[in-house]
Amino acid sequence: MEVADQRVRSLDTVALFLAGDVMTGRGIDQVLPYPADPQIYETFAKSARGYVKLAERANGPIERPVSFDYIWGDALAQLESRRPAVRIINLETAVTRSTGPEPKGINYKMDPANFPAITAAGVDCCVLANNHVLDWGCSGLLETFGVLDEANVRYVGAGRDGLSAAAPAVLEVDAKARIVVFAFACPSAGVPIRWAARSDAPGVNVIPELSRRAAEQIGEQVRSAAKPRDVVVASIHWGGNWGYGIPEEQAAFAHWLVDICNVDIVYGHSSHHVKGIEVYRGKLILYGCGDFIDDYEGITGYEQFRDDLVLMYFPTMRIDDGALVSLEMVPLQIRNMRLNRVSRADAEWLASTLNREGKALGTRVRLGPDDVLRLEWDERLPMP
Repeated sequence: MEVADQRVRSLDTVALFLAGDVMTGRGIDQVLPYPADPQIYETFAKSARGYVKLAERANGPIERPVSFDYIWGDALAQLESRRPAVRIINLETAVTRSTGPEPKGINYKMDPANFPAITAAGVDCCVLANNHVLDWGCSGLLETFGVLDEANVRYVGAGRDGLSAAAPAVLEVDAKARIVVFAFACPSAGVPIRWAARSDAPGVNVIPELSRRAAEQIGEQVRSAAKPRDVVVASIHWGGNWGYGIPEEQAAFAHWLVDICNVDIVYGHSSHHVKGIEVYRGKLILYGCGDFIDDYEGITGYEQFRDDLVLMYFPTMRIDDGALVSLEMVPLQIRNMRLNRVSRADAEWLASTLNREGKALGTRVRLGPDDVLRLEWDERLPMP
């Protein structure tokens, strides 16, 4: 009987939903029921409404205001049918009415009254370790914390001081599993070092460099917070917006997160498009999830990367050891500031891109008749 019980426990799994950058400020905020003051401070745009006009010029009119759940579009049916235990996004905007922007050129904010656009998708945890959460200064960051607290949505990667910014979000699934989420931001993704939270000041959990020492410090944090059978997620905002290349320092750091820190999922983002995927020692490494919700429709210059095509990531993890059991990815297209089902041709383009970029990483995807991408992989072990 004991042997049978062990076999049942070893088959226990937990399913997650991960999304890349959710940028609900600026143009997205303007189509929602309670748009913020549209004034922005960019070189080529002075009103957030200009981004709505660009989207409408590209794909037709958007009847305003839209409902709070409008922006999620066809993603909602996927979430309803799959019912992942935990839903995690990178929320790349301040949620504030602050009128004091940081002098950085591009500043995202959504009005707090529009936050039901996030809760409409049942989001459990928002990663805040990114290069837009402090766009409206410390007052905007503190207001963001208050809005999330009031909505009972957990957040990670930023805090009222250094300790809280570094603390993980612990998401109880049920009696058998917890998801423990850590979040970090890097200067390579445009996060200023001065944004780092301090002992006496709010801010972001910044990693100044992707060094082995930094990984060892993260390992100490993981060991003090995680329990056996926890699934540990390390969210990391790193690298530039465009390009498929994976810098050697990112690959090395991702492997250290697995080897030194016992991380089960490396959840990377910052690139505006999807990047290659690796499975290393049975653990999932997403080097760049791509954008998920944004207001980039109609902006030209990087069409070859197809940033209008996005993925919903649904990894299923084994609870006993955090190993990846399966990864299914649902492709969608941003159109009319809404997530829509893709054409078969677009699904094939995504499959071809992930196969091209995954070849050197030992991964490939199979495109099913349902247009879902399913990951296949070779075991990735450290070099001797």
